[in-house]
Amino acid sequence: MLSLKLGTIAFGGPAAHIAMLQDEVVRRRHWLTETEFLDRLGASNLVPGPSSTELVIHIGYRRAGWPGLVVAGICFILPAALMVTALAWAYVRFGSLPAVAGVLYGVKPAVIAIVLQALWSFARTAIKNRWLFLVGLATAALGAADVNALGVLLAGGSVTGLWQMLKQKRSTPINRTALVPWLPLLRRVIGGAAVAPVKLWTLFGAFVKIGSVVLGSGYVLLAFLHTEFVDHRGWLTTRQLLDAVAVGQVTPGPVFTTATFIGYLIRGPAGACVATIGIFLPAFVFVAVSAVLLPRIRRSVIAGAVLDGINVASVALMALVAWQLGRTAIVDWLTSGLALASMVALFWWRVNSGWLILVAAITGLIFGRGAI
Repeated sequence: MLSLKLGTIAFGGPAAHIAMLQDEVVRRRHWLTETEFLDRLGASNLVPGPSSTELVIHIGYRRAGWPGLVVAGICFILPAALMVTALAWAYVRFGSLPAVAGVLYGVKPAVIAIVLQALWSFARTAIKNRWLFLVGLATAALGAADVNALGVLLAGGSVTGLWQMLKQKRSTPINRTALVPWLPLLRRVIGGAAVAPVKLWTLFGAFVKIGSVVLGSGYVLLAFLHTEFVDHRGWLTTRQLLDAVAVGQVTPGPVFTTATFIGYLIRGPAGACVATIGIFLPAFVFVAVSAVLLPRIRRSVIAGAVLDGINVASVALMALVAWQLGRTAIVDWLTSGLALASMVALFWWRVNSGWLILVAAITGLIFGRGAI
């Protein structure tokens, strides 16, 4: 199953996950067109939760309805959750994390190539005209100026939506029943009094709350986790939290499995299970709602224009992420060679991204120790 495969090998964070998904479901399997894929990516970016996981859930729903929605999400999350649980056990047992630097050293340059390949394909589909090209440049500038990711997406969607409304107003009366994408923007201040001993239902509630409001990158997740578990509840130290985030970054699958590590530290295996369910449950709910509305949104001229703007903004944000990742991944002649070889393998020979990640990881294990 595709979701299980990607959950096992998809290193590199959301941008890499999205690139691998595009390679599998659009280019290789032809399950979705590029436009359908981008529509679901835009919808995933607009709601709280892990965007790449929500994209997997969207694709599961598109392929097999409600059962597909559930199975795709669980299969993508489960491998990473099991790996993180094992690392958490080792962390508690030995007081430190197993060495993973060599694997990351080799995998990161390959991930950059995978992301660039997806960006090229996305841009060719999303930028339909000069107007959308200008919107993409403007939203990229906003992202580079550290504007919140949600603000960048809303800016892209609002500008294109208003432009379409003006065009439609000049020709025909505006359709008052046009759908506007549902944006669950209700945010609450994360906090609460410390509870001792920690009860499982309290732990579950804390992670449901975080999964319901966090919208943005892993750095945004780090801020919410620090406020909740270090500042307000005192369940973790800052060092433990940073180690948890590191584990979420170095394991394949969704970065939100950081919650699994934290849950294990607080309440052992039961805590890991409860935390994982709690932080991912809202994603299933958000996708279930937005997946039903998405086809109707695309049929509306104005709402479709909004979605076009969001898609272009999503591509712009992904390009910025690729630039940032590249600066940290390509650090010497070996990583430069890995990145270049990976790009040739993807663009020229169309090698499957899973095999590419495997070869890069082995290369990092063999040669990375002396380079880092």
